[in-house]
Amino acid sequence: MAQQLNPSAAGADALAGLEHNPGSRRRLRTRIKLCGMTRLEDVWHAIDLGADAIGMVFYPASPRFVSIEQALTLTRNLPPLLTVTGLFVNADAEWVKQVVDAVPLSMLQFHGDAAVDTPERCRQLAQAAGLPWVRALRVGADTAPADLLKWQLDYAAAGAKGVLLDTLVDSYGGGGKVFDWSIIPEELAHQAVLSGGLNAQNVRDAVRRVRPYAVDVSSGIEGTGSLHVKGVKDHAQMTAFVHAVHAADAE
Repeated sequence: MAQQLNPSAAGADALAGLEHNPGSRRRLRTRIKLCGMTRLEDVWHAIDLGADAIGMVFYPASPRFVSIEQALTLTRNLPPLLTVTGLFVNADAEWVKQVVDAVPLSMLQFHGDAAVDTPERCRQLAQAAGLPWVRALRVGADTAPADLLKWQLDYAAAGAKGVLLDTLVDSYGGGGKVFDWSIIPEELAHQAVLSGGLNAQNVRDAVRRVRPYAVDVSSGIEGTGSLHVKGVKDHAQMTAFVHAVHAADAE
């Protein structure tokens, strides 16, 4: 289920906290994160396309999981000004430490259950790692706008640099499912990283409607049908996705 919080009065309190936040202003360029990287050629195609960030999954149960050894290969000789994000799900402190000590990550992304990856626990893990972090919020059918505002404030108070809005599915991200973008409060939309079922066909509309700070994609840049292998990126889909985001920014 989605995070269960008491939304009473949360909307008003959260709105008050966002009213004067510079992050709520619309930006001229939507940042792009291409996630679920497992192959070196896909990482470098993302770089050639001008992606702002790449993501690697350090959740052993994921089909896109990369080991520390694989991650070291993927991050060797990367250019500057590229954010390298490590995604963790309900991870214990020792695993996060092992990864961070070995792999040159720029940012942590916590994608676990609400009862496990609480604001305080995320804060502690990130503090021990010495890295900034974002929290993925899994948006379900029963999620209300007030919930999103409340969760954003709770994690921001613990030090999160932002929230990533993903679709609530059985797995932890990468499910290729879209949630109802209309529930995202405008005050939050311009600060959020929008994820969940994005692809080259729908991301232009998503950016036009939501105007998020950034978009995040994984399954949407993999092959389709019999050619879909999780973790193996389709370079034509990657290119089309980035071009669609740029087209939406130009409108």
